[in-house]
Amino acid sequence: MSDSGSASLVSGDVRTHNLSLLMRRLVDAGPSARSDLASATGLARGSVTALVGVLIEAGLVRETEVVPGEGAGRPRTLLSIAADSVALLALQLDADQAIAVAHDLDGTELLRVAEHHGRPMGDPEAVIDVAARVLGSALDDLEAGGRRVAGLTVVVFAPVGEEPRVVVADTDLGWGRVDVLAGLRALEPRLPRSATLTSDVIAAALAEASLIDDVTDLLYLKSNSGIGGAIISGGVLVEGRHHLAGALGHIAVDYDGALCDCGQRGCLVTVAGPDVVLERAGLADVLQHDGLTRALELLVERVHTGDEEATAAFVAAADWVARAIAIVRMTLDPQIILLGGYWAELSDLIGAPAAQRMRLAAYGSELAPPPVVAGTLGADAAILGALWRLRADLLADPLALSA
Repeated sequence: MSDSGSASLVSGDVRTHNLSLLMRRLVDAGPSARSDLASATGLARGSVTALVGVLIEAGLVRETEVVPGEGAGRPRTLLSIAADSVALLALQLDADQAIAVAHDLDGTELLRVAEHHGRPMGDPEAVIDVAARVLGSALDDLEAGGRRVAGLTVVVFAPVGEEPRVVVADTDLGWGRVDVLAGLRALEPRLPRSATLTSDVIAAALAEASLIDDVTDLLYLKSNSGIGGAIISGGVLVEGRHHLAGALGHIAVDYDGALCDCGQRGCLVTVAGPDVVLERAGLADVLQHDGLTRALELLVERVHTGDEEATAAFVAAADWVARAIAIVRMTLDPQIILLGGYWAELSDLIGAPAAQRMRLAAYGSELAPPPVVAGTLGADAAILGALWRLRADLLADPLALSA
């Protein structure tokens, strides 16, 4: 967008847009002179000079070096992103640990701090206490390095709803409604007021989807602690009225089955959730003593090496997952079904029965079932999704720094 007179400095929306143009150009093209930015963006040189001054004052852009001008032209001062002055931070709470990861604006990992909380069931204060220590340690390290936090997202392995956002319930930790951000802020006052709370499955789904070309309709299913899902339709995340769309672990697939914590019988999580699979695979002791992450790693290892007990436990669960996929496929008609969490490492054992059940549910043989594929981001999918979103938000509104 070209500026018109002083519009870029009068209209807040237009100024934000133009600041974003300059930031994105510097990210994409690297060090550039003010004249280069004016030519590339269509902004007047005077406006570029004023906007660059704002970005320099905000600590987002700096002058780097002076280079000779073209021909007999005056020397030019190059500008670049001040990647070493700010940081983006994600704090994740899962069934085993709290982990904080910080990135530079260019995506370089700056730090990673983690502490196990021991999965104290029904005690959110104990988990939040550990999370606050991890957050404090990360903030200390960033401050010592001269960085300020330009965005922070807290990721939880649980449904998130309401406004402001809270954990609605977390059956994996025995939580009801928990205001995680308020709990963290009470223990760590440096938590930015602009900090946001998001569900891991949403962050992971958006991150994985961003790596797939030409797909606008996608069903994402994952399992680590519990079973979660996300729906992307027409390129847009479907959140629902209460931000709870995609709670696919609570599709009732075994109508006369076990009572679920949600109040229904036979939810998918009661027949294919990680605790159920680990119990049937003979790994309940590992779960108790070494934590969920290690138990699931061992389950995957044993399935890959052909262990009969582990394989039988997972194949039985995979059939229930396939039934749920067939149900949701006929509702959503996605282009692709993407598996995350530990399911990504065993995707073939889910994909085959899912394809068979989807073919049975199709209206005709010409309706080929959508492919079931594995996500590629591994255990960091949700953290990366949160950090990538923070970076995109910062580039879209460079002055919206955390206070």
